[in-house]
Amino acid sequence: MWQTLAVGAVLFPGLFAACVRSLGSIAPAWSLKERIVLSGRLVSSVQATMATLSGVIVILSCKDVVHDRHWIAREYIWIAMSYMVYDIYVMYLCHWHKSQEQGLADRKHSLASVQSFLRREKLMVTHHLFIIIVLTPVAVHFRGELGDFFVGCIYTAELSTPFVSLGKILMQLKMQDSLLHKVNGVLILVTFFLCRILLFPFMYWTYGRQVGLPTYRVPFHIPFHCNVANALLIAPQLYWFTLICRKAIRLYSRPPGPERAR
Repeated sequence: MWQTLAVGAVLFPGLFAACVRSLGSIAPAWSLKERIVLSGRLVSSVQATMATLSGVIVILSCKDVVHDRHWIAREYIWIAMSYMVYDIYVMYLCHWHKSQEQGLADRKHSLASVQSFLRREKLMVTHHLFIIIVLTPVAVHFRGELGDFFVGCIYTAELSTPFVSLGKILMQLKMQDSLLHKVNGVLILVTFFLCRILLFPFMYWTYGRQVGLPTYRVPFHIPFHCNVANALLIAPQLYWFTLICRKAIRLYSRPPGPERAR
């Protein structure tokens, strides 16, 4: 536990610092804010790839979805927790630099800048804190020795993150009208729907198949707190998926750049 937590606590800040420094050499004309924002997105993609691969390994290894165990399901939660703490700080850092650029923040970090960040990013911060404060104890202690398969399923929810990050990076590079950006938009929609929305019915279906229940009866067969946890997890995903769909409609319905300029 402590070794894994230490690895995560060093890995993500270390990667972030290395990216910021490297971008200073690769793109010296970029501002510190631009380098910080891009570095945060690159590190986010690295973590998402690690989580997805961990989840796939666990899912393929657990034939019994309730009782089979895999060490990655138990250990990666500490990597994820250290990433969530790191990510809250990087989100604040990005927010502070953007606010400074717009003349909306003090020259030094202050309580007011923290409050501004929490107001703007309250859903994402709440999501991260929920994982740290609620899901981590549940995944490590309260579930006992059951459900590594379902923990692996939750890890794969990160599959869409590299595509989301790539979309933001392309916008940062002024490539929002490129074919790559439009193709990436389709991949965001597909991966987000499969691994953050359809994932939950899939978990109910796999459990029902093992115990011989139709999917619609599974919620009445499992502990109530499992349904509550799933509801709390899927609620923000549905909200974010709605936002992604709205952005996709705007992206694919607008005319090409030169026509818009006319």
